[in-house]
Amino acid sequence: MLARRTTNGPFRPDPVRREHQHLLMRVAQAAPSHFNSQPWRFVLIEDPGTIATVADISGASMTELIEAGVFFERYRRYFRFSEAEMDERRDGIHIDHLPGPLRPFTRQVFSDTGLKLMRQLGVPKKLGEDNRKLVAGSPLLLAALLDKAEYRPGELSGFYSVFGLGAAIENIWNAVGALGMGIQFISTPMELPRQWQAIRELLRVPDDLELMAVYRLGYLPEGQKRPSIDWSSRHRKRLSQFVGRETCDVPEEEN
Repeated sequence: MLARRTTNGPFRPDPVRREHQHLLMRVAQAAPSHFNSQPWRFVLIEDPGTIATVADISGASMTELIEAGVFFERYRRYFRFSEAEMDERRDGIHIDHLPGPLRPFTRQVFSDTGLKLMRQLGVPKKLGEDNRKLVAGSPLLLAALLDKAEYRPGELSGFYSVFGLGAAIENIWNAVGALGMGIQFISTPMELPRQWQAIRELLRVPDDLELMAVYRLGYLPEGQKRPSIDWSSRHRKRLSQFVGRETCDVPEEEN
């Protein structure tokens, strides 16, 4: 579990073996759920046409979000620009890999001025195309859904359902490494309601299910080429930053 990774780069083109797909479903099934309700549902997607369509939606979503500045505005507080800043905060992502023309403007790259420069350099379209290629080159997509009989937002059952699905996904995330595989959240379509609806329609999600997330999976290549804009996020908070002893106002001491 401590070696868990998120894959930002491409996968090998090899199809994911059916026994590995089913093993990942079994480890998901082993997750805890309230009253053993098992509210999760999954769709395994290998059809090249479906994957290509999801890739197009994801890439277009990325371009739109970057072009409008929406992505950076929403998540600016998580960006770190130096090892020292990362070590102090112990959370967020360290932006340590940028296209050459942007490197002199590392700290300003997500400001209004930086965004204007990114538009002039065609960065939003480049990032969108990079995103499209990553998804299109994935041999397996996994859609995670919840049964609306259990998933009722605003009620405790809604929390229990999301908690259970999170545990199921974490089981999958921890299992892929043992199979020589990687996994990444396909998040950008969720930022734009019309694009998320397009994926719902593509996957023919019925009214009694809620589409919660889509992931891309595949076997890892020997060497990973980093995307145009990339980051590292291996730092974790110190115990004193997220663990209390007896009450919330007494931070836990490190060993």
